[in-house]
Amino acid sequence: MTTHTPTATPSYHQLPVIDLSAADRGPQARARLHAQLHGAAHDVGFFQLVGHGVTPAETDALLTAMRAFFALPEADRLALDNTNSPHFRGYTRTGDERTAGARDWRDQLDIGAERPARIPAPGEPAYWWLQGPNQWPAALPGLRTAALAWIDRLSAVAARLLRELLTAIGAPADFYDPIFGEHAHPHLKLVRYPGSAGDGTDQGVGAHKDYGFLTLLLQDSVGGLQVQREDGHFHDVPPIDGAFVVNLGELLEVATNGYLLATNHRVVSPPGATERFSVPFFYNPRLDARVEPLPFPHASTAPGITTDPANPLYAEYGYNELKGKLRAHPLVAERHHGNLLTAA
Repeated sequence: MTTHTPTATPSYHQLPVIDLSAADRGPQARARLHAQLHGAAHDVGFFQLVGHGVTPAETDALLTAMRAFFALPEADRLALDNTNSPHFRGYTRTGDERTAGARDWRDQLDIGAERPARIPAPGEPAYWWLQGPNQWPAALPGLRTAALAWIDRLSAVAARLLRELLTAIGAPADFYDPIFGEHAHPHLKLVRYPGSAGDGTDQGVGAHKDYGFLTLLLQDSVGGLQVQREDGHFHDVPPIDGAFVVNLGELLEVATNGYLLATNHRVVSPPGATERFSVPFFYNPRLDARVEPLPFPHASTAPGITTDPANPLYAEYGYNELKGKLRAHPLVAERHHGNLLTAA
């Protein structure tokens, strides 16, 4: 079992940088990896991941398709307006998404696993609305190929990372395997920040925690991501070429009774008319997954989860995501799910 020494003097200049390929370099290197993972997940809830095996060519293929999408005429992007989708898939115009009740100054394309629509039958959970087809631009067929390939690629990276993280804290590596697999519910966003809003507000994305297991973020060189650290302040996350910024979601905090951290983070809009592009990937379990408490040797020292009366957490993952979608996309909610809004 790895011995964990808490970080006494955390550095705010940079998040921990963790090399996942160390898992393949023998017992000593893997033990060091586990110590680093343990510390980062317990103390910070964020780190930079290198050695993940995703090649520059794979990244370039996605970024090229993404930039081509945002270069399409507005009419082509609006043809994929997410208000057309009861599954919350498609294009969101700048300012139409909300975080903490305020508008986010960005536009984006939301993509999930490509599956047929499942309309909940009477008595079935409403979260099945979240399963359904994506919307793709007819003028850019390569985007579908690139985006779905990215979901598959990062699902594999996240699955491996989760197993190493669980091992690092002394838990069974495969404990959560049954709630992922072929019916997992991954989520990919292709995001453009067009610069500062005309009214001077700088919320690219408001402060929030993610509600799944793991988030892997590909950010460009512009920067703007900020993480709330132990001093209560938000600190910049300098981009590292080829690295993913990884953060833990609320489900891992709940599963470990607060031993692992889901940490507040936000994005400050780039100055002036500077564009910023980012690609967050959310590694989420099946919609009907019930997240059981994780058995691990540090459980007795867990401090308990952070409670927020305005953000209740549910045992079934799908209810958590549905709650978040109804709040973040009010236009979709009002058009398709008015009967659910009182429950959000």
